[in-house]
Amino acid sequence: QGQVVESGGGLVQAGDSLRLSCSTSGLTFSTYTMGWFRQAPGKGREFVAGITWSIEKSYYADSVKGRFTISRDNAESTVYVHMRDLKTEDTAVYYCAAGRAETLVEHSGSYSYWGRGTQVTVSS
Repeated sequence: QGQVVESGGGLVQAGDSLRLSCSTSGLTFSTYTMGWFRQAPGKGREFVAGITWSIEKSYYADSVKGRFTISRDNAESTVYVHMRDLKTEDTAVYYCAAGRAETLVEHSGSYSYWGRGTQVTVSS
């Protein structure tokens, strides 16, 4: 059974940078598309970024494009999202997910395994 575990969240100030990590076990990481989603208080879960497994094509939500960068290290079975120029509206619980599909990367239904999330709080 695959497992996904996020780390790296915390409290930062607006304009700061932060890198989240997501490690996996129990699945062949190199054959999984990896995604990051987030859920702010009182809101639904939304797509943040995703990276496919075969050609490592990356996708981003418009709200984070140009500020967030997703990358993967197949040797370490880990995916990262480097977040810079953080804004208060980036405050949310960030979830990592793994799935086999390489299309509809922005849809939560494309993912089979989910982590428990890591809190990111951006203060003004």
